[in-house]
Amino acid sequence: MVNTRQTERAERYVLVLYYSRTGSIARLAREIAHGCEKAGMAARLRTVPPVSPVSEATAPAVPDDGAPYCTEADFAGCSALALGSPTRFGNMAAPLKYFIDQTSEQWMAGALIGKPAAVFTSTSSLHGGQESTLLSMMLPLLHHGMLITGIPYSEKSLLQTERGGTPYGASHMAGTDNVTQPDAHETALARALGERLARLAITLGTTSGE
Repeated sequence: MVNTRQTERAERYVLVLYYSRTGSIARLAREIAHGCEKAGMAARLRTVPPVSPVSEATAPAVPDDGAPYCTEADFAGCSALALGSPTRFGNMAAPLKYFIDQTSEQWMAGALIGKPAAVFTSTSSLHGGQESTLLSMMLPLLHHGMLITGIPYSEKSLLQTERGGTPYGASHMAGTDNVTQPDAHETALARALGERLARLAITLGTTSGE
């Protein structure tokens, strides 16, 4: 996998943008990135800083570890987008929504119109709001004019999984301690989603003459 600390030189890439507080979403993001790269497209892993109710609180300009923070250029220049968040009462987490709320300039420019997008999430419990969180992340992407893709039932793991994995997007049940690794089915579905997203980006890019 590409080193996300290095400057990516690939002209076309899938932006895997996520917020992860305990590491569960970050693990799923890496599996999606593997799928993108299997399909032949670079994956650019990016995260967003936390938000604070204290106005004086600030995040470091560069995270101490993990993926770098997403920039406007990362967001506007992607060929496809995978958006990931833990669930917060059946909705996306505030840091990710805050970032999306700041993308009106890209919306006005139509920077993401016609580009494929996918969503992914993680919860502590089996019925912790995975599908409603995935749907909540689709809404701003539809406003951006993106083409939403999910996971088809031709993926056998979608019928066999007993934890995470939905037709709306990849998901993971991390457990109450948030340290459970994605199992074989969750991993397969995350990679399948990344691969599908990248293949769509390649096909649409060829069609549009990028």
